[in-house]
Amino acid sequence: MIDLSKMTTEQVNPNTVHLSAMSIREAITTMNQEDYNAVKCIESQIDMIEKVITITSDALENGGRIIYIGAGTSGRLGLLDAVECPPTFGVDYNTVVGLIAGGDNAFVKAVEGAEDSKQFAVDDLKKIGLNEKDVVIGVAASGRTPYVIGGLEYAASINAFTCGLVCNRSSEIEAMCEHTIVVEPGPEVLTGSTRLKAGTATKLVLNMISTISMIRIGKVYNNYMVDVKMSNQKLITRGINIICSVTDCSQETAQATLEKADGSVKTAIVMVLLDCDKDSAEKALCKAKGRIQEIMDTKED
Repeated sequence: MIDLSKMTTEQVNPNTVHLSAMSIREAITTMNQEDYNAVKCIESQIDMIEKVITITSDALENGGRIIYIGAGTSGRLGLLDAVECPPTFGVDYNTVVGLIAGGDNAFVKAVEGAEDSKQFAVDDLKKIGLNEKDVVIGVAASGRTPYVIGGLEYAASINAFTCGLVCNRSSEIEAMCEHTIVVEPGPEVLTGSTRLKAGTATKLVLNMISTISMIRIGKVYNNYMVDVKMSNQKLITRGINIICSVTDCSQETAQATLEKADGSVKTAIVMVLLDCDKDSAEKALCKAKGRIQEIMDTKED
Protein backbone atom coordinates (compact mmCIF):
# COMPACT_ATOMS: atom_id res chain seq x y z
CA MET A 1 0.00 0.00 0.00
CA ILE A 2 1.14 3.54 -0.77
CA ASP A 3 1.24 5.94 2.18
CA LEU A 4 -0.66 9.01 1.02
CA SER A 5 -1.17 10.49 4.48
CA LYS A 6 1.71 12.97 4.23
CA MET A 7 0.67 14.37 0.86
CA THR A 8 -1.16 17.67 1.17
CA THR A 9 -2.98 16.92 -2.08
CA GLU A 10 -4.53 13.86 -0.44
CA GLN A 11 -5.59 15.50 2.82
CA VAL A 12 -9.11 16.58 3.67
CA ASN A 13 -9.81 20.28 3.12
CA PRO A 14 -11.49 21.64 6.28
CA ASN A 15 -13.24 24.31 4.20
CA THR A 16 -15.11 21.75 2.11
CA VAL A 17 -16.07 18.97 4.51
CA HIS A 18 -19.73 19.81 3.84
CA LEU A 19 -19.27 20.10 0.06
CA SER A 20 -22.09 17.70 -0.81
CA ALA A 21 -24.54 19.75 1.28
CA MET A 22 -23.59 23.10 -0.25
CA SER A 23 -25.84 25.00 -2.63
CA ILE A 24 -24.54 25.58 -6.14
CA ARG A 25 -23.64 29.18 -5.27
CA GLU A 26 -21.87 28.13 -2.06
CA ALA A 27 -19.85 25.51 -3.94
CA ILE A 28 -18.90 28.00 -6.67
CA THR A 29 -17.83 30.61 -4.12
CA THR A 30 -15.81 28.07 -2.15
CA MET A 31 -14.03 26.73 -5.23
CA ASN A 32 -13.27 30.26 -6.39
CA GLN A 33 -11.77 31.13 -3.01
CA GLU A 34 -9.69 27.94 -2.95
CA ASP A 35 -8.40 28.56 -6.47
CA TYR A 36 -6.56 31.67 -5.27
CA ASN A 37 -4.17 29.26 -3.52
CA ALA A 38 -3.19 27.80 -6.89
CA VAL A 39 -1.85 31.22 -7.89
CA LYS A 40 -0.37 32.28 -4.56
CA CYS A 41 1.63 29.08 -4.06
CA ILE A 42 3.75 29.83 -7.13
CA GLU A 43 5.31 32.96 -5.63
CA SER A 44 7.65 31.01 -3.33
CA GLN A 45 8.97 29.07 -6.33
CA ILE A 46 9.93 31.98 -8.59
CA ASP A 47 13.67 31.48 -8.00
CA MET A 48 13.46 27.80 -8.95
CA ILE A 49 11.24 28.48 -11.94
CA GLU A 50 13.84 31.00 -13.13
CA LYS A 51 16.58 28.35 -12.86
CA VAL A 52 14.51 25.81 -14.78
CA ILE A 53 13.70 28.29 -17.56
CA THR A 54 17.37 29.20 -17.85
CA ILE A 55 18.06 25.50 -18.43
CA THR A 56 15.22 25.01 -20.92
CA SER A 57 15.94 28.12 -22.95
CA ASP A 58 19.66 27.27 -23.12
CA ALA A 59 18.72 23.78 -24.29
CA LEU A 60 16.50 25.14 -27.06
CA GLU A 61 19.24 27.57 -28.08
CA ASN A 62 21.65 24.63 -28.46
CA GLY A 63 19.40 22.31 -30.43
CA GLY A 64 17.81 20.47 -27.50
CA ARG A 65 14.17 19.91 -26.65
CA ILE A 66 11.84 20.39 -23.71
CA ILE A 67 10.18 17.08 -22.88
CA TYR A 68 7.34 16.90 -20.37
CA ILE A 69 6.62 13.46 -18.96
CA GLY A 70 3.64 12.69 -16.74
CA ALA A 71 0.62 10.50 -16.09
CA GLY A 72 -3.07 11.28 -15.85
CA THR A 73 -3.84 14.98 -15.41
CA SER A 74 -0.14 15.88 -15.19
CA GLY A 75 0.58 14.11 -18.46
CA ARG A 76 -2.39 15.75 -20.18
CA LEU A 77 -1.30 19.21 -19.04
CA GLY A 78 2.23 18.63 -20.35
CA LEU A 79 0.89 17.36 -23.65
CA LEU A 80 -1.49 20.32 -23.93
CA ASP A 81 1.32 22.81 -23.35
CA ALA A 82 3.53 21.05 -25.89
CA VAL A 83 1.00 20.92 -28.74
CA GLU A 84 0.22 24.63 -28.38
CA CYS A 85 3.84 25.64 -29.04
CA PRO A 86 4.01 25.03 -32.84
CA PRO A 87 1.06 27.27 -33.80
CA THR A 88 1.97 29.91 -31.22
CA PHE A 89 5.72 30.10 -31.71
CA GLY A 90 6.32 28.58 -35.14
CA VAL A 91 8.44 25.70 -33.84
CA ASP A 92 8.06 22.13 -35.06
CA TYR A 93 6.27 19.45 -33.07
CA ASN A 94 9.58 17.96 -31.95
CA THR A 95 10.73 21.08 -30.06
CA VAL A 96 8.45 20.78 -27.04
CA VAL A 97 7.22 17.23 -26.52
CA GLY A 98 4.59 15.89 -24.15
CA LEU A 99 4.70 12.24 -23.09
CA ILE A 100 1.81 10.70 -21.16
CA ALA A 101 1.72 7.26 -19.54
CA GLY A 102 -0.24 4.99 -21.85
CA GLY A 103 0.53 6.96 -25.01
CA ASP A 104 -1.37 9.72 -26.77
CA ASN A 105 -4.65 7.79 -26.56
CA ALA A 106 -4.46 8.19 -22.77
CA PHE A 107 -5.17 11.90 -23.28
CA VAL A 108 -8.85 11.10 -23.76
CA LYS A 109 -9.15 7.70 -22.11
CA ALA A 110 -7.17 6.53 -19.09
CA VAL A 111 -4.91 3.52 -19.62
CA GLU A 112 -5.09 1.50 -16.43
CA GLY A 113 -1.78 0.71 -14.76
CA ALA A 114 0.36 2.63 -17.24
CA GLU A 115 1.54 5.13 -14.62
CA ASP A 116 2.92 2.30 -12.45
CA SER A 117 5.50 1.22 -15.02
CA LYS A 118 8.98 2.75 -15.06
CA GLN A 119 9.85 0.79 -18.19
CA PHE A 120 7.03 2.36 -20.19
CA ALA A 121 8.69 5.74 -19.66
CA VAL A 122 12.08 4.43 -20.75
CA ASP A 123 10.51 2.98 -23.88
CA ASP A 124 8.70 6.24 -24.65
CA LEU A 125 11.86 8.32 -24.25
CA LYS A 126 13.90 5.95 -26.41
CA LYS A 127 11.18 6.10 -29.06
CA ILE A 128 11.61 9.88 -29.41
CA GLY A 129 15.42 9.62 -29.39
CA LEU A 130 16.14 11.33 -26.07
CA ASN A 131 19.69 12.70 -25.97
CA GLU A 132 21.96 14.69 -23.70
CA LYS A 133 20.92 18.02 -25.24
CA ASP A 134 17.32 17.58 -24.07
CA VAL A 135 15.63 18.64 -20.84
CA VAL A 136 13.16 16.19 -19.30
CA ILE A 137 10.66 17.74 -16.89
CA GLY A 138 8.89 15.20 -14.73
CA VAL A 139 5.37 16.43 -13.95
CA ALA A 140 3.58 14.71 -11.08
CA ALA A 141 1.30 16.25 -8.46
CA SER A 142 2.16 13.49 -5.99
CA GLY A 143 5.89 13.61 -6.72
CA ARG A 144 6.05 9.81 -6.70
CA THR A 145 4.56 8.50 -9.97
CA PRO A 146 6.66 5.47 -11.09
CA TYR A 147 6.28 6.28 -14.81
CA VAL A 148 7.72 9.76 -14.22
CA ILE A 149 10.48 8.52 -11.93
CA GLY A 150 11.48 5.88 -14.48
CA GLY A 151 11.72 8.55 -17.16
CA LEU A 152 13.82 10.83 -14.99
CA GLU A 153 16.14 8.00 -14.02
CA TYR A 154 16.71 7.07 -17.65
CA ALA A 155 17.21 10.71 -18.67
CA ALA A 156 19.81 11.17 -15.94
CA SER A 157 21.59 7.97 -17.04
CA ILE A 158 22.28 9.45 -20.48
CA ASN A 159 23.19 12.87 -19.05
CA ALA A 160 20.09 14.73 -20.20
CA PHE A 161 18.99 17.55 -17.89
CA THR A 162 16.26 16.54 -15.46
CA CYS A 163 13.82 18.80 -13.61
CA GLY A 164 10.69 18.19 -11.59
CA LEU A 165 7.32 19.90 -11.21
CA VAL A 166 5.36 18.58 -8.21
CA CYS A 167 2.67 19.66 -5.75
CA ASN A 168 3.94 17.99 -2.59
CA ARG A 169 7.01 18.75 -0.51
CA SER A 170 9.71 16.13 0.25
CA SER A 171 8.77 13.83 -2.62
CA GLU A 172 10.85 11.22 -4.42
CA ILE A 173 11.09 13.45 -7.48
CA GLU A 174 12.31 16.39 -5.42
CA ALA A 175 14.97 14.14 -3.90
CA MET A 176 16.25 12.96 -7.27
CA CYS A 177 16.14 16.26 -9.21
CA GLU A 178 18.33 19.19 -8.17
CA HIS A 179 15.90 21.51 -9.91
CA THR A 180 12.39 20.76 -8.72
CA ILE A 181 9.55 23.27 -8.70
CA VAL A 182 7.28 22.55 -5.73
CA VAL A 183 3.93 24.29 -5.90
CA GLU A 184 1.69 23.46 -2.93
CA PRO A 185 -1.87 24.74 -3.34
CA GLY A 186 -3.04 22.69 -0.34
CA PRO A 187 -5.80 20.09 0.07
CA GLU A 188 -8.21 19.88 -2.82
CA VAL A 189 -11.85 20.97 -2.69
CA LEU A 190 -12.66 17.39 -3.67
CA THR A 191 -10.30 15.26 -1.60
CA GLY A 192 -7.46 13.87 -3.70
CA SER A 193 -8.73 15.28 -7.01
CA THR A 194 -5.50 16.85 -8.25
CA ARG A 195 -7.10 17.92 -11.54
CA LEU A 196 -8.34 20.91 -9.49
CA LYS A 197 -5.94 23.27 -7.65
CA ALA A 198 -2.86 21.14 -8.27
CA GLY A 199 -3.74 20.96 -11.96
CA THR A 200 -4.28 24.71 -12.12
CA ALA A 201 -0.96 25.48 -10.42
CA THR A 202 0.82 23.01 -12.69
CA LYS A 203 -0.67 24.57 -15.83
CA LEU A 204 0.35 28.05 -14.71
CA VAL A 205 3.97 26.94 -14.26
CA LEU A 206 4.01 25.13 -17.61
CA ASN A 207 2.72 28.34 -19.21
CA MET A 208 5.71 30.16 -17.75
CA ILE A 209 8.25 27.53 -18.82
CA SER A 210 7.18 27.32 -22.46
CA THR A 211 6.33 31.01 -22.97
CA ILE A 212 9.43 32.51 -21.36
CA SER A 213 11.71 29.90 -22.95
CA MET A 214 10.34 30.94 -26.33
CA ILE A 215 10.81 34.61 -25.47
CA ARG A 216 14.44 33.89 -24.63
CA ILE A 217 15.12 32.34 -28.05
CA GLY A 218 13.53 35.18 -30.01
CA LYS A 219 10.05 33.83 -30.72
CA VAL A 220 8.51 36.95 -29.18
CA TYR A 221 9.09 40.65 -29.82
CA ASN A 222 7.63 43.12 -27.34
CA ASN A 223 4.62 41.03 -26.32
CA TYR A 224 3.74 39.71 -29.77
CA MET A 225 3.91 36.19 -31.22
CA VAL A 226 6.11 37.14 -34.14
CA ASP A 227 6.63 33.54 -35.27
CA VAL A 228 2.92 32.67 -35.24
CA LYS A 229 1.97 30.27 -38.04
CA MET A 230 -0.47 31.55 -40.65
CA SER A 231 -2.66 28.42 -40.55
CA ASN A 232 -6.12 29.99 -40.72
CA GLN A 233 -7.83 33.29 -41.53
CA LYS A 234 -7.89 34.42 -37.91
CA LEU A 235 -4.14 33.94 -37.61
CA ILE A 236 -3.48 35.69 -40.92
CA THR A 237 -5.44 38.67 -39.62
CA ARG A 238 -3.56 38.50 -36.32
CA GLY A 239 -0.26 38.44 -38.20
CA ILE A 240 -1.17 41.56 -40.18
CA ASN A 241 -2.27 43.31 -36.99
CA ILE A 242 1.00 42.40 -35.28
CA ILE A 243 3.02 43.90 -38.14
CA CYS A 244 0.94 47.07 -37.98
CA SER A 245 1.31 47.38 -34.21
CA VAL A 246 5.05 46.77 -34.12
CA THR A 247 6.00 48.91 -37.10
CA ASP A 248 3.18 51.49 -37.07
CA CYS A 249 2.52 50.83 -40.76
CA SER A 250 -0.82 50.65 -42.54
CA GLN A 251 -2.88 47.46 -43.02
CA GLU A 252 -2.16 47.64 -46.75
CA THR A 253 1.61 47.86 -46.22
CA ALA A 254 1.51 45.05 -43.67
CA GLN A 255 -0.44 42.74 -45.96
CA ALA A 256 1.74 43.47 -48.98
CA THR A 257 4.95 43.00 -46.99
CA LEU A 258 3.67 39.77 -45.43
CA GLU A 259 3.10 38.39 -48.93
CA LYS A 260 6.62 39.39 -49.98
CA ALA A 261 7.93 37.71 -46.81
CA ASP A 262 6.21 34.45 -47.82
CA GLY A 263 3.94 34.59 -44.79
CA SER A 264 6.64 35.17 -42.17
CA VAL A 265 5.46 37.82 -39.72
CA LYS A 266 8.93 38.17 -38.23
CA THR A 267 10.58 38.71 -41.60
CA ALA A 268 7.90 41.19 -42.62
CA ILE A 269 8.43 43.19 -39.43
CA VAL A 270 12.17 43.48 -40.08
CA MET A 271 11.53 44.41 -43.72
CA VAL A 272 9.38 47.34 -42.61
CA LEU A 273 11.57 48.41 -39.69
CA LEU A 274 14.78 48.33 -41.73
CA ASP A 275 13.12 49.33 -45.02
CA CYS A 276 14.78 46.39 -46.76
CA ASP A 277 13.93 43.41 -48.94
CA LYS A 278 13.24 39.84 -47.82
CA ASP A 279 16.81 38.56 -48.30
CA SER A 280 18.30 41.41 -46.27
CA ALA A 281 15.76 40.90 -43.51
CA GLU A 282 16.49 37.18 -43.35
CA LYS A 283 20.24 37.83 -43.19
CA ALA A 284 19.72 40.31 -40.34
CA LEU A 285 17.59 37.77 -38.47
CA CYS A 286 20.14 35.02 -39.03
CA LYS A 287 22.91 37.21 -37.64
CA ALA A 288 20.73 38.07 -34.60
CA LYS A 289 19.74 34.40 -34.10
CA GLY A 290 16.13 35.27 -34.84
CA ARG A 291 15.84 38.04 -32.26
CA ILE A 292 14.20 41.23 -33.51
CA GLN A 293 15.12 42.92 -30.24
CA GLU A 294 18.82 42.42 -30.97
CA ILE A 295 18.41 43.88 -34.46
CA MET A 296 16.70 46.96 -33.08
CA ASP A 297 19.25 47.38 -30.29
CA THR A 298 22.04 47.26 -32.86
CA LYS A 299 20.21 49.74 -35.10
CA GLU A 300 19.84 52.20 -32.21
CA ASP A 301 23.55 51.93 -31.36
